[in-house]
Amino acid sequence: MKQDSTRNAAYTVDCEDYVHVVKFSPFDCGDTCSLIAYGGNNYVVVGTCRFQEEDAEVEGMQYETLRTFHHGIRVDAIAWSPETRLDALPPQIRFCTAASDRKLRLFTSDLQDKNEFKTFDGHSGYINDLVFAPKEGQEIASVSDDHTCRVWDLEGNEKAHFVLRSPGVSVCWHPEEAFKLMVAERNGTIRFYDLITHQAILSLECEQTPLMSADWCLKNSLKIGAVAGSDWLIWDIARSSYPQDKRPAHVDRARLFRWSRVTENLFATTGYPGKTTTQLLIHHLGHPQPILTGTAAVGSGLTWHRTLPLCAVGGDHKIFFWVTEM
Repeated sequence: MKQDSTRNAAYTVDCEDYVHVVKFSPFDCGDTCSLIAYGGNNYVVVGTCRFQEEDAEVEGMQYETLRTFHHGIRVDAIAWSPETRLDALPPQIRFCTAASDRKLRLFTSDLQDKNEFKTFDGHSGYINDLVFAPKEGQEIASVSDDHTCRVWDLEGNEKAHFVLRSPGVSVCWHPEEAFKLMVAERNGTIRFYDLITHQAILSLECEQTPLMSADWCLKNSLKIGAVAGSDWLIWDIARSSYPQDKRPAHVDRARLFRWSRVTENLFATTGYPGKTTTQLLIHHLGHPQPILTGTAAVGSGLTWHRTLPLCAVGGDHKIFFWVTEM
């Protein structure tokens, strides 16, 4: 793994395929390495990463592929299960994907002989995001262009169904709020649903469209962030249903918003893939300007490391990694 200054990424990993989506596991897998999954046109690759920022014996970055899963169709989104463990005997890898055929696929593997996958049917439109229940991982929520958010069990049975007023773009499940789902819609509304009563309990307004991506802050469950149009927006749900902070971020349109998993003041946004490059911006709430600007060749996906202020973006046969300060 070489230090890559030309694209100003701290590290890069070469991949066999175009990377449409990349996802660090947000859960402790019982190993010193971090799990990462990325999806291309036909495959999902699961690997481990270790960085010099966390281990002085590592030179730069170490990456190792654990397994390549045949997917047979373009991968559009990946969610990790909290049941994934590398310290179990045998180990268990479990993740779910959304694909362009409007199906979810649940993969379970022991990295040896047992490799299972189940297909979940039901959405009639493109699936934009999905997430596992963060505690036990026994349910999966997904949102789609078909104006629904659906909750599934691991057998693919639909356990809940929320009708939205526009396409669902993001769905989040917070470990401290196990009975609530956050659902963001393209029309600029973010709603919270009670999973016991199946009622909407709170809504936030962007007052601008299209809302492309929203995220629920791990370190402060009262904070919600999103990108809409070319701006980023942040809400404090204890204070108001309107954004507390809002700034223009990307010249064209903004595409993704992701909170860091290590501090409530750090987040990243990406712009739309341009003809040649995609812009990544890392923002700190204490600074008026982005603290880091990166570019990736036609980047897609955005994910933060579980314990480091480090994020990754997929691109053309590569994954790019940027490291910032806390």
